[in-house]
Amino acid sequence: MSFDQDKAPVFEASMQYAERRPAYFCVPGHRYENGTGTLLREYAGDNIFKIDITETGITDDLHCPSGAIKEAQELAAALWGADWTFFLVNGSTCGNQAMILSALKPSESILVAGNSHRSVNSALILSGAKPVYIMPEYISDWGIYGGIGPEEAEKMFRLHPECRAMIVTSPSYYGIVSDIRALAEICHRHGALLLVDEAHGTHCYFSAQLPEGALACGADMCVQSLHKTGGALTQSSLLHVKSSRTDIDMVRKSLQIVQSSSPSYILLNSIDTARRDLALHGRDMMRNAFELASLAREKINAIPGMRCAGRELEGTASVFRFDETRLVISASQMGITGFDLKTRLFEEYNVEVEMADRRNFLAIVSYANSREDIDRLVSALERIAKDHPQERPLKELTDPPKQTFCAITPREAFFAGKKTVSWEEAEGCISAEMIDLSPPGIPLIRPGEIFSREILDYLKQIRLAGGLIQGLPDDTMEKVTVIA
Repeated sequence: MSFDQDKAPVFEASMQYAERRPAYFCVPGHRYENGTGTLLREYAGDNIFKIDITETGITDDLHCPSGAIKEAQELAAALWGADWTFFLVNGSTCGNQAMILSALKPSESILVAGNSHRSVNSALILSGAKPVYIMPEYISDWGIYGGIGPEEAEKMFRLHPECRAMIVTSPSYYGIVSDIRALAEICHRHGALLLVDEAHGTHCYFSAQLPEGALACGADMCVQSLHKTGGALTQSSLLHVKSSRTDIDMVRKSLQIVQSSSPSYILLNSIDTARRDLALHGRDMMRNAFELASLAREKINAIPGMRCAGRELEGTASVFRFDETRLVISASQMGITGFDLKTRLFEEYNVEVEMADRRNFLAIVSYANSREDIDRLVSALERIAKDHPQERPLKELTDPPKQTFCAITPREAFFAGKKTVSWEEAEGCISAEMIDLSPPGIPLIRPGEIFSREILDYLKQIRLAGGLIQGLPDDTMEKVTVIA
């Protein structure tokens, strides 16, 4: 079947509808640009509001596509090499939820990577599936998680043959890629599906210099945040299916549960036009991103006291590949935390980066960045290094505690009675909440797990270092919520 990737079916249908400009008695109530807030309209202009419309005979229906949206999804499937592709307007969160809802029946078990995003926990609550956690290896030198090792996956399937699926995050927020091809082979040999949270990997399909995409490596389903690295607007994502093992009707039904019944046509247009740009210019776009990131890495590693991670991580801690468009930067040898470095970059040099942890900060290089952006980042780091007094290296942060015992499922924890206790009283109690450092939204403890002394001490270290911890009951950060 031939696909004309120069087309943008949803955008073309939206333009056709805007040109007709019928008398409009549907939602939304702002009636094109006429009723839009004055301040927003003055700033944004009029045209964007002309395509904020609803399902019509011209613009199609996301939950039952037969026209423009159906054609646009088929173009996206052809581009990424999927059997089916679904547009998501509730972000990759709803994609992770739909994958797990469609893959498992209540009480069935799933291997869950310990560095999975918080949306996976919400999927476990919705589905009633039982998690069996598999922890990625830890890279102590950088204070970040590595990959999920095939040997560990094989071991866990032998210990838990009841698992019907496995979900992993690859690439991770930090650009760490697991050996998806090996993990897919292991899953399929054990009669399980491989689900990949590939939110940070949309761009990997458009450059041989980047890690290979999960679909090409045998994943049954994957979710991508097209807005993160592909040029679409925030919340614009994709769910890809490439597997005869997947119940496609269950995928559709699951998406009807977790996606809005009033999808934003602004976001649908954003997905459609971003796909077109990637199809026509994706390789050039990612070449630009890769070259800019490589330049930045070289310059940062030349700054005394600064270092930027690269492909030297591959082959350690089950890191199969590393996405070099991610700049994981540390000044820990100078005694500066990632939190402090991120704050100084913005407040003193007007440079904003994605996230920080105690040891590092993360800058994501996009095809849309410029050489000037790179120069500003590097120049700021050079000045910080030059002006910073010599200090001893940061005291090493202890590695995250090993997985604790999961006493009840996340769903059981969600509906259980709860109480709030002090940190000192929490040891031995069952957590009622997911507590995570956000971003990246990776759990430090999950609902249903037992608070150990090691976990409580580690959380305190993160809190005292300035980390933004989510999941605590109030802003005093002195209490936790547990099962009553």
